[in-house]
Order: sequence, then C-alpha cells, then structure tokens
Amino acid sequence: MPTPPTISEGSAGAVVRWAQYLLVRRTLSYDQIDGIFGPITKAAVEEFQRESGLVVDGIVGPLTWARLGGDGPEPPTLQQGSTGAVVGRLQTALNEGRGDFAPASNPVLVVDNHFGPITARAVRGAQTSGGITVDGIVGLQTWALPVHAAGQVLADLCGVPGPG
Repeated sequence: MPTPPTISEGSAGAVVRWAQYLLVRRTLSYDQIDGIFGPITKAAVEEFQRESGLVVDGIVGPLTWARLGGDGPEPPTLQQGSTGAVVGRLQTALNEGRGDFAPASNPVLVVDNHFGPITARAVRGAQTSGGITVDGIVGLQTWALPVHAAGQVLADLCGVPGPG
C-alpha cells in the first residue's frame, strides 16, 4: 500500500481515523478515534515521535507513517451483509467476550460467517459497553475495543491488523 498523505492539526476524515487507530495502545485510547486531528491527536503524535526518535513536529508525514505502519492494510469494515471467515472470528469473539464487553442479555451468536441482524445487535452491545458510537458497524473504533486485561483488542482476537 502507498504511504497515506501527510496530515496535521486541522485535518479530518478517514486518514486521520487510520492514524488515530494506529496510535491506540501507544498514546491514544480507542474512544479517541474520531477522525478529527485536534490538540489531543497532535499531542499523541508528538509523544509517539519523541518515543520513536523522530523529529517532534506533531505532523504525520512519511517517516511517522512508516514508523506507525500506516502503509499496511487496514482491518475490514464489517456490517450487515458481510460474509467470510473474519465475520466468523468476530462472532466467536463476541460470544467469548460476553460479560467482558457484550451484554449477557444478547442472544448467543451462531458462528455462521454471515453478519446478520443478531450479529449487528451483539456489535451494538459491545459498542454500548465500550462507550463508543453505537451503529452496529465494525470499523476502526470497534476493532480497537479492549476485550481483556492483557491489552488485547477485538482486532487481535479476529486476526485483522490491530492498532499499536
């Protein structure tokens, strides 16, 4: 993948969300993935640059992207209608995470590799428990939800590129 474009304070959108995702477990929390490069993201970038021996300018340019792994693949966005093995791994993780981050009242998911309404309901439960936007779509912020005290996130359990 090519290196994403240079971003700095005032930038917004998907590329900022990607940088914020990559900074989770390093200098940001999953609930700070909002697609807005404001003062919190700038401070997180500066801290990452300092810890990585880079020039500390708060700008995510080619060298910072490279150190973050920003030219790597992003995890897929999953929603109703998505199918495949990663959906099955998500269903398994949601079942195993019951009580940690998915409300126990959610019906147990059948692991069928199909993202249907019951999987969407379980995702919304996980999002509610995590205090993030509740939309039933598994995007960067949902992939970054912590699920175990050992620092694992949902992405780790599902075998997709994880943050940090």
